[in-house]
Amino acid sequence: MSSSKSFIDRHYLVLRRLHSISGIVPIGLFLFPHLTTNSSIVWGDATKVGGVATFQHEVNFIHDLPALFLIEVFGLWLPIIYHAAMGVYFARSGRTNTTRYAYQGNVRYTLQRASGYIALVFIFMHVASLRFGVSFGGLMPGFDPNHAASTTAEHFQDGLWGRFAALFYFVGVMAAVYHFANGLWTAAITWGLTVTATAQHRWGMACAAIGAGLAAAGLTAILGFTFLDAGEAEKIEQEMLQMKNPTASAAEQTEN
Repeated sequence: MSSSKSFIDRHYLVLRRLHSISGIVPIGLFLFPHLTTNSSIVWGDATKVGGVATFQHEVNFIHDLPALFLIEVFGLWLPIIYHAAMGVYFARSGRTNTTRYAYQGNVRYTLQRASGYIALVFIFMHVASLRFGVSFGGLMPGFDPNHAASTTAEHFQDGLWGRFAALFYFVGVMAAVYHFANGLWTAAITWGLTVTATAQHRWGMACAAIGAGLAAAGLTAILGFTFLDAGEAEKIEQEMLQMKNPTASAAEQTEN
């Protein structure tokens, strides 16, 4: 009888725990430096371009990492693929039960599934645009690692379509943040770390605080790019590029 079970059924508990932990490490933890880096666009002095140098410095640091592509593939993309594939399977095989469980729990469960689907689509489009230049009809911004702030700002400020792109980013980021924060709460239950209702409530408050902090960072970043002076930002980026690589910068200016 057991031989007729699928691989997932035979190893359900292990796969479920791997799915849980992959959502936290490395995927979830990546949100902290990623959203913090993006929100740095508003750091610095009180001018509209105070954080451009800080943001560009962080972008340069990331893109100067050795074997960056391998780090992305094995440290992020493969875990995301596994987490997404198993997440879709669990979501499609799961059922809400309003007669057995509390209403709040069912709402959270439904939002967890919905936010997962939204985050999956958004992350795919985000990676495809930043890494491979796929614009999806102009919805996603192009990415120039030497002019990261100005190109993003120009995209978000490009009329009504740019405002829609900023809204799309907001929805995608908030979905990813909620999915992670609520996933932290459910992971503790999955791993048997919060057994009592009191422990679950306290951990839930901590997860809510983490989610609120990440959401604030994401919103700050989107608003920062939306109202950034793209022209002044590009000047700062050009100065930094010239300091980093005078030869390449001079050649770029000649082409322009």
